[in-house]
Amino acid sequence: MQELQVTEYQNHRVLTTAQLADGYGAEPRRIVDNFNANKERYTPGKHYHCLEGEELRDFKRENGNSGFAENLNKLYLWTEHGALLHAKSLGTDQAWAVYERLIDTYFRARETFAMPRTLPEALRLAADLAEKNQLLTLESVKKDQIIGELRPKADYTDLILKSCGLLTITQIAKDYGMSGQAMNSWLHGLGVQYKVSGDQWLLYSKYHGHGYTQSETVPITRSSGMPDSTMHTKWTQKGRLFLYELLKKSGVLPMIERDWSA
Repeated sequence: MQELQVTEYQNHRVLTTAQLADGYGAEPRRIVDNFNANKERYTPGKHYHCLEGEELRDFKRENGNSGFAENLNKLYLWTEHGALLHAKSLGTDQAWAVYERLIDTYFRARETFAMPRTLPEALRLAADLAEKNQLLTLESVKKDQIIGELRPKADYTDLILKSCGLLTITQIAKDYGMSGQAMNSWLHGLGVQYKVSGDQWLLYSKYHGHGYTQSETVPITRSSGMPDSTMHTKWTQKGRLFLYELLKKSGVLPMIERDWSA
């Protein structure tokens, strides 16, 4: 089995049908037939993810559309558990040998040295490595320089971690010196959210279900004097961290970091 190109979905490693078939020495059609013949054994989210529509387009765009047919309208991504079921279905020595290698060198490789996904994790990792005298791995890189670059980022994430409750987009936008309207437009342009009837913004399917936002029912009074209600989207602290990482990639930093590094 050749070295596999890493494919990730929702921060977990997965395999496409083509990758799985190639590793197991089978035709992709065989993988599809095995699945169709044993669908009751496969659980969505546990054994596989089926991407369609906007979610599929986002995934293809994030992965540079490499290897995906332009007219592809459905994509199955197989998890570690899904790969196991396929190995059982194929039942060949090669399939079992490849499955063992997948566990050792692909699915679990990410756990061997997990890259920090948040800045607090990065700071903890830096501290651990410093204690083991492994912080410096590149020539001419100084410990003080690395810590100095991480420290201002910690200020904002520490602020988030100390906070609780839900926030409006206007409250988060203030951290960046923006209006709520401007940030909503920015996030729409980044493909994070879309506007529905009224003034509510909802996350695209790619970001939905991660606990970034919650909808709140707000009572209002119509111009006619009749009581009514409307839905408002509020962001969780997890969502606030997500926005921080997302905006940072676009070169947009919170005011606290700009002030610190000035």
